[in-house]
Amino acid sequence: MVRQARLALGLASVPLGLLPAFLPAAYAGSQLEEPLADAVRNALRLAIAQAAPPEPEFRSTSERLHYVRWLVDMAVRLSRHQVDWRERKEFLQTVWYEAKRAGLDPGLVLGLIQVESGFRKFVVSPVGARGYMQVMPFWSRLIGDGDPGKLFHMQTNLRFGCVILRHYIDRESGDLYMGLGRYNGSRGRPEYPNAVFAAARRWEYKDKPAEAPAGTPAPAGPRAPGPVDRGG
Repeated sequence: MVRQARLALGLASVPLGLLPAFLPAAYAGSQLEEPLADAVRNALRLAIAQAAPPEPEFRSTSERLHYVRWLVDMAVRLSRHQVDWRERKEFLQTVWYEAKRAGLDPGLVLGLIQVESGFRKFVVSPVGARGYMQVMPFWSRLIGDGDPGKLFHMQTNLRFGCVILRHYIDRESGDLYMGLGRYNGSRGRPEYPNAVFAAARRWEYKDKPAEAPAGTPAPAGPRAPGPVDRGG
């Protein structure tokens, strides 16, 4: 029975020891599977497929310092959700990288993750959306390699989520409110966009150092410099 459940959820490749005792439901609605023009599908596939480590690049020392201060500040705020410092650092570095790559505000992405999954990696919604950014499995078939189990991998989930959100915002000619509605499958209704906007305000960053908890290692700065890749 356990194996059947893991297969149904696309978790057959995840070791049992890494799975939570249960997979709680998430807030997510249902992203709608819509026909995609070949050019759009190919662009999204390219954006997903471009392999790169989540290591931000910067044009100047000031940009790098801004990122390091952001990382420390966000790590302090995230400590209530993720206790381990190394886990928080890797997660936040990936959020920053994938958000910037897709032309999104990292604070908005963190707010969306808070609403969608409560920062739970293996959460599954009642409609089958998966992981941190609650990506629907059909996206693996449309623009991925067809394996929805990979949506529980942190960078894969964040990359899919950011690319899909960027796609929906572009579909709405830059209207963030309507783009968020598409992401949740509730286009035109205020509840979900308003919830994400409210959560994102908790992750707003003012460029000043934050006091890290005792014993928190200093973050290693990413390499510099280089343009941000929006991934097609």
